[in-house]
Amino acid sequence: MVNRLRLTPVFCAALGAAAGFYLLSSLVLSVSAAVVLLSFTAFSFFNVLSSLDRQNRSLRLAAVCCTVFTVGLMIGISAASAGRITEVKFSIPQNRVTAIEGVLLEDPRIISGGRAMASISLKRCAGEDSLRASSQGEITVFLPQENAEKIRQFGRGTSVFMEGTLRSSETGWTFSAASMHVVKRASAIERMRTGIRLNLISRFDGKKWGGLSLALLLGIKDNLDTNLAAMYRNAGCSYILALSGMHLAILAAVIAFLLRKPLGLRAAAITGAAVICLYCFIVGPMPSLNRAALMYLLGVFAVLGALPKEPLSILSLSFLVQIIVTPAAGFSVSFILSYLALFGILVIGQPIYSLFAGKAPDILLQPLSASCGAFLSTAGITGFSFGVIVPMGIITGLLLVPLTAVFMIASMIWLVLDFISLSALLSPFLSVIYLVMEKIVTLAGSIGGFSAGKPFVILAFSLVLSLLIVSFENRFSKERLRLKAFS
Repeated sequence: MVNRLRLTPVFCAALGAAAGFYLLSSLVLSVSAAVVLLSFTAFSFFNVLSSLDRQNRSLRLAAVCCTVFTVGLMIGISAASAGRITEVKFSIPQNRVTAIEGVLLEDPRIISGGRAMASISLKRCAGEDSLRASSQGEITVFLPQENAEKIRQFGRGTSVFMEGTLRSSETGWTFSAASMHVVKRASAIERMRTGIRLNLISRFDGKKWGGLSLALLLGIKDNLDTNLAAMYRNAGCSYILALSGMHLAILAAVIAFLLRKPLGLRAAAITGAAVICLYCFIVGPMPSLNRAALMYLLGVFAVLGALPKEPLSILSLSFLVQIIVTPAAGFSVSFILSYLALFGILVIGQPIYSLFAGKAPDILLQPLSASCGAFLSTAGITGFSFGVIVPMGIITGLLLVPLTAVFMIASMIWLVLDFISLSALLSPFLSVIYLVMEKIVTLAGSIGGFSAGKPFVILAFSLVLSLLIVSFENRFSKERLRLKAFS
């Protein structure tokens, strides 16, 4: 692992886009993300320009970097404007709204009490005295238990009509439905997708570990034990339950293992990309998963020689593409944490590894340095978002991540065996792994973390420490190269 924080055009463009996107937002969380990225931008310029010998080369590089940074800034500002959620418009007084009609934007989720929750895109609303009006915007709806399974069976893309009560909350408008009617079924391909998901849910249903398998394989947390989810959160490892690069890397590793030898590297990469696209379609839109999938696809282009094989450039290009195509996702906490975590692994984790290389076994040092890099880069944002910091998550993750990989692979094999009625052979193994993981998060959760009462202090501390690590490693590498030249 060798770290070099090099200024490439795409990296500068991504930094500019991040600055423009988040500085335009009034959210404290977004501003703090911009502070992190702008600080690394300034350090990157200083780091690279100070290492160049020829003045004319420095000036050329500075000119190119400033140009693409400005272009990225414009892209970020435009994406932020486009990504803001459209204001909800009912066209009639809100206190008179008694019914709404719209299209389900996501797969309905089962929440406490067996109720269902989903987001819909408003089309029309109705009120007292037969009032009818066109409407627009996104609204969260809650359905009673008797309608939960029905709406779940129809799934995303279904047009529904609901009668109930409209309410205003801090996060926007919500609608508590008393009754629901399906106006129009989803498209055939959406119905097929919903059928696949329901089939998989039914196969894992009734297994103590089934809820965790569904959460790790498909991001479906309806059947996940709420106590287990809370324990993961208390242990600082809730990221393991959110589909992201780790989960996609495990899936990609399985695909590569099965296809690389019979098909070869390039054909296996292309086939794997098709499988990943199909997988993301079945799972549904999730910012962190989309980031990982996009990076995988860009990695395939790198394997084919169309892009440079530089992880930081691929991460930067992924960020640019994602905020242009789905700008609204950029405001979600999972999106920000996903990119900052990988940015921290590449920019902070690798210098940590370089500083301690040879002083500890690689099998321990590599994941530990990556965890430390991700923790430092996301500490401030985590403090703003959740109000608590759990450093114990660095150590707990070292134990849980490999166990999670084993659990996921075993769950995939179990699923294949279930189609031929042989899954009982693997169920005891999955039960044991589940119990071990449960014990680990219970113990780690009992230690807990500390309250992020002053998240700006945490942000500043983690930022200064990160810059010191990168700077010290850079000086250390130069000194090591200088000594090697005279040896």
